[in-house]
This record gives sequence, C-alpha cells and structure tokens, in this order.
Amino acid sequence: MNLFAYLYTDPLLDRSPDAVEWGFAIARLYHDQALSSPGTADAKAAPPTTSRPQWQQLLQACQTEAVDGVLVRQLEDLGESLAAVSDRLAALEALQIPLLVLSELPPGAIDAEAIALPDSPAATRQRWQALQQAQRSRRIRQGHARNRVKALPPPGKAPYGYRRTKTGYVIDRATAPVVKDFFEQFLLYGSVRGAVRYLAKRYNKKISASTGQRWLINAAYRGDLDYQDGNRVRDAHPAIISRDEAAQVDRLLRRNRRLPPRAASAPRSLAGLVTCAECQATLTIAHVTAHHGQQEYLYLRPRTCPRQPKCGGVPYADVLQATIQRICADLPQALAGVELPDMVPIKQRLQGAIAAQEAILAQLPTLIETRVLDQETADLRAYKLRTEIADLANQLAQLPPVDLQATAQTLSIPQFWLDLSEPERRAYLREFIREIQLIRQAEDWDLKLIFAFYPS
Repeated sequence: MNLFAYLYTDPLLDRSPDAVEWGFAIARLYHDQALSSPGTADAKAAPPTTSRPQWQQLLQACQTEAVDGVLVRQLEDLGESLAAVSDRLAALEALQIPLLVLSELPPGAIDAEAIALPDSPAATRQRWQALQQAQRSRRIRQGHARNRVKALPPPGKAPYGYRRTKTGYVIDRATAPVVKDFFEQFLLYGSVRGAVRYLAKRYNKKISASTGQRWLINAAYRGDLDYQDGNRVRDAHPAIISRDEAAQVDRLLRRNRRLPPRAASAPRSLAGLVTCAECQATLTIAHVTAHHGQQEYLYLRPRTCPRQPKCGGVPYADVLQATIQRICADLPQALAGVELPDMVPIKQRLQGAIAAQEAILAQLPTLIETRVLDQETADLRAYKLRTEIADLANQLAQLPPVDLQATAQTLSIPQFWLDLSEPERRAYLREFIREIQLIRQAEDWDLKLIFAFYPS
C-alpha cells in the first residue's frame, strides 16, 4: 500500500516531525512549516504568513505515481481557513486520491479508506464549525507563542506588586513594598502564617496562607516568567527579590515540607523535629504558666500517645541543650561516615554551561545584522536559550549553599549555637536535622539525631 503523509507544523507550537506516530507504513513524508510573523495573542489577528512548497510537491507526485491515499493528522493541517482547506480537498478529489484523517479514523483501523464528508447537511455543518473553531484556537495559541518568544507575560492579571504594560510587567511602587516585606518576614522567621499575619497588622493587607504560599513560589517575583508549556524565561522583567533571596526561600520551603504545617510556622526551633521513640508520636510544645501567670515553662509532650500510662512531658530547655551537645558530639563523626558529593565541580559545570548559553545569546544581534539569521529565527533561538539558561540556573539554585565538610568545625562549637537567636537556630536545625528521637530510659532520657544528609 503506497501512502503519502503530509505534515504541517508551527515551530512555536508543535513537536518535531520525528515525534509524530502515523500508525501506518508511509512511503513518503511531506512537511511544511509555518512562517509566523510578529503579532499579539488576539483572536482576530491575521494568520501567519505561510508557504506550502511541500504540498505542491505532493500534488505533483500524486499526478505521476500510483498513490493509495494521503495521511494528515487533522483536517486543519490542510489550511488556515475554510477556503484553503476546501481548495486542497478539491485538489485531492480531482486526482481521485482519498484523504485519511488520523484523528477521525476508528481505533484499530488498518484499511486506507477515505473519511468522506458526511452526507447529512447538519453533520457537514457541524464538521466545518469544529474545523473553524480549531483554526481559531490555533491562531490564539500562535499569538500566545509569539508573546512567549518575545518574553511577554502570559494572559491574565498581573501579580500583586506589578502592573502590566505593552512591554511586560513593571514594578508597582505602591504595592511592591508589601510583597518585599512579606518575603523578608518569611526569610527571617521561616513561617508563612507569620508573614501573612505581619501583612495584616502592618499594611492591613489580608491574604490567606495558601495565597502567601503561591507568592513564595511565583516566578514573577524573581524576574522570571512561567508559561503553560512548562518553560521558564529568565530575567524577563525587574525582580522584587534577589536571586540569593529566592534560593533561600526555596531551601526554606523544601525544609518545611518535611514538617507538619503548624510546626513549619511555629516560632520555636525544635517544633516538629522531636519524636518519642516509645510511642512514635511527634512532640508538641506546651506552655505552662505558674505564679499567677508571671512565670512560663515550656514542655515537649506527645499530642497522642497510645501507651498506658502515657509518655510524660520533657522540659523544652533541657531538650534544646541536649540537642546542641549531641550535635557538637555527633556531627563530625556523622559527616566522616557519609560520602558527600563535592559541590565545587558540580557548580562549576553548571556555571560553565550557563556562561556558554549566555555567550551564544549575546551573538544573536550580530547574526541578525549580518543577515545570517532573520529576526523571527533569532527570536525563537533566543527563547530556547533563555529557557535552557533558566533550567540550568534552577539546578544550580537547588544545590546546598555550603560545603558541609567545611562548616562541620563551626557547627561543632556549642557557643556558636548559644549565640544564635531562636529563628536563626531554627533555620540551622532544620537545615541539618531531619528528626530528633527522644529515647526514654526509666526516669531519664536520651536523644538520637537523624541528620538530613542521611538517606531517607
């Protein structure tokens, strides 16, 4: 069976031709590409300028060879308008060559039978309406894709702290300080709920904790743009937080994911880290007041304990002091027994790859001036380079900020821990410790530390 396949793609929207699964043994593939012109994501925008030399070659081959049918993925591949599709269908009909539309073939079909237009006027009208809607949807997606290439924001309202302009997002001087303060509060205390409460008290800006969480992961505040196709463009507009602050936010969020939501927002450094080795319950911090509320004591107690009698509470200060002593004693030995990757060559490799991509990006204006590349091809290449740079930079940001072997000596000094504030101590503990197990021994107790660099 001699089948020809015709493929029409837009580089901004479609995958490579090699990724198309035809389901038939095809004798020859004819492939045309759209030549998009700059524009905006307007539903009424004119379709891109197209040239279909491969379609003309297909028709010429059909006049000289015996062809059993022509395969297309969907009917809209034949043209950008109903008139263009009708003309190309008429050309095949004049040659008496059936058209096979893959999207309309029944599952498991193996016979090369033409998918003829329905005889019913209503069915014919419905089919053409569906085709018209598909073409309109494709034009909208092409407009959005051209905006992505030009690093313009996706459709929708600008994030709080920005204003939308024709050239992209610009910082809103009235609301950006609110966002900046929110991030600073989160970096200081590591608590989403605490930062939300701060905004409500300081600026009377009331947002939910889930909204605050979305702010923290929103690429727009880092100067980047995330698109629906999963790609990210770096440095598309002015950022509200720096790259270093963004990397620290990501590390705090990763650490907080290991903890219960309330423990992640708790002010005390041991919150959510201590578990009872006997009943396997996480110990929560209980406040006890005495002397008519003038004296406050902190205890670590299991919220739910199945044992009888129930496991008792332990003074918080004693556990904190014992934790510091245990870290100073166990950390050097634990690091000596763990084979950690050397971060220096990994960081150098990623930084070198980023520099190489940025060097190629810097050459594009020269290639346009010398007419080696046209503006459209250069824009598409620049978009792909920016997304690759963003991916490499994301990998670099996820690496540990310090070399554990180099900092073990400092972390093994008790006075270092005692000089820290409670928020600073909480940040260090959650960076290096996954769990603290409280082991009860008759009337006494001991601690066992599970470090974060141990395998889960």
